[in-house]
Amino acid sequence: MSEEILKVENLKVSVGGNEILHGIDLTVRKGETHVLMGPNGAGKSTLGNALMGNPNYEVTDGTVTFKGENLLDMEVCDRAKSGLFLSFQTPIEVPGISLSNFIRNSVDVKTGEKSRLLPFRRKLMEKMDILDMDVSYAERDLNVGFSGGEKKKAEILQMLMLNPDLAILDETDSGLDIDAVRTVSRGVHDFHESGEGAMIIITHSTKILESLQVDYTHVLVDGRIVATGGRELVDEINENGFEKYLK
Repeated sequence: MSEEILKVENLKVSVGGNEILHGIDLTVRKGETHVLMGPNGAGKSTLGNALMGNPNYEVTDGTVTFKGENLLDMEVCDRAKSGLFLSFQTPIEVPGISLSNFIRNSVDVKTGEKSRLLPFRRKLMEKMDILDMDVSYAERDLNVGFSGGEKKKAEILQMLMLNPDLAILDETDSGLDIDAVRTVSRGVHDFHESGEGAMIIITHSTKILESLQVDYTHVLVDGRIVATGGRELVDEINENGFEKYLK
């Protein structure tokens, strides 16, 4: 059995005094792909934000271990440096820093070393090519003037360059047309194939999953995981929706 990366036990999370997650248990091992599905408002994004340390999400009970360390004791920056990555549903614009410089600085902070420019640029161009990104985007201010699809590609580009131990993709495919979903999927597939990084993919659509090996699928309803299975659970939900779980 592969090494355990993340262990969540009885996690309860509140937002503005209202409990959203009511005791989540989840174990993710190296190289695994977990899919988290559920109706709107089920708490899927809450889980990702709580794990990353968003201060708007208060952990009221439970434990989270990441690579053998207590994740809940870590500052947000330390969670990222230790190998945790979260993509945003709506990536923010950051004027004044280029996409290239943002990624290079992030890589340097994560590794603790100054990256050499030419090897960095070579790898950046390689990953941008996978995502069908025009090279000019590397020198543009981060997400400023980017379309929705380009912002999502920029998120996946960051993931590919940082190569985290665990990537949480929060509805990366939402709002994208079929071609953009296919392109983003190539980036996710490249991450999956190039190392031992694990993924938690939060999604309503399953297009992004078509080229991936899905190890576990979890159905989240009203802040609780009500079913766990393999890829067959994705197929069942595609065919029948969440109705039987809502009951």
